[in-house]
Amino acid sequence: MSNPDGLLVDIAAMVESEHSNQMSVTVVVPGAVITGRLAPVALWWERVADVLQTSDHLKPFAALFAPPPPEAAPHPPTHLHLHRARILQGDFGLPHTGGMYRIAIADISAWSVGDLSYSDG
Repeated sequence: MSNPDGLLVDIAAMVESEHSNQMSVTVVVPGAVITGRLAPVALWWERVADVLQTSDHLKPFAALFAPPPPEAAPHPPTHLHLHRARILQGDFGLPHTGGMYRIAIADISAWSVGDLSYSDG
């Protein structure tokens, strides 16, 4: 969105201020539909750092993801930080267990509240 949707920005700001990770969204960005839970930026950075820290090859990158101080978070938010996120492809999501995605709000062309999932039945 060249003009980010104000409601989506407000939802991201509320997640940030409430430090909640219970709001699920599905977004459409160029080339992908991504679904997952919104996370406050500090929590997202911390989880990415934890994953990198466990890898012998990627451990040096973990320091780049030290959570920024709360006052460093841009207001209004410029990105969504999703965890347990999946790229929806056909009738399944990738990765199956979910991943960590950072998405520029300006790149989102459509969105919906809720986590889209598929069932086998």
